[in-house]
Amino acid sequence: MNGLIQGLASLGSRVMIATIFLLSAVGNKIPQFKGVAAYMASEGVPQPHVMLAGAIVFLIVGSISVVLGFKTRIGAGLLLVFLVLATYFFHDFWNFQGAEQQAQMIQFMKNLSLMGTMLFLMANGPGAFSLDSRSRRSK
Repeated sequence: MNGLIQGLASLGSRVMIATIFLLSAVGNKIPQFKGVAAYMASEGVPQPHVMLAGAIVFLIVGSISVVLGFKTRIGAGLLLVFLVLATYFFHDFWNFQGAEQQAQMIQFMKNLSLMGTMLFLMANGPGAFSLDSRSRRSK
């Protein structure tokens, strides 16, 4: 019974972790591609259309990888790269004052915690109820 609870907790955790990334891609970046690329350009992102296409691929592939627990360390690595770049370009709280600085610092800290989550997945793997753990058991 303990294995069942651990497996469900691992699977549920991976779904919750990946939701923000997958919804960001399919709910915002894809349908608003031109607007998001224009915003990226205004923030100094080089080659914003190419970078946005790459971000979308990283978000979708990374999210699916984490949810399924398939090549989880690679998927978490893709999401980590996305987070590092997004945090650098869009949540530079040190360049703001007052309420906007506070808002950007909150977003920065949220991304920092998600970076820690990706490093945790990379170091420890997906846990139970994952394709990675199934392939290890079948060997």
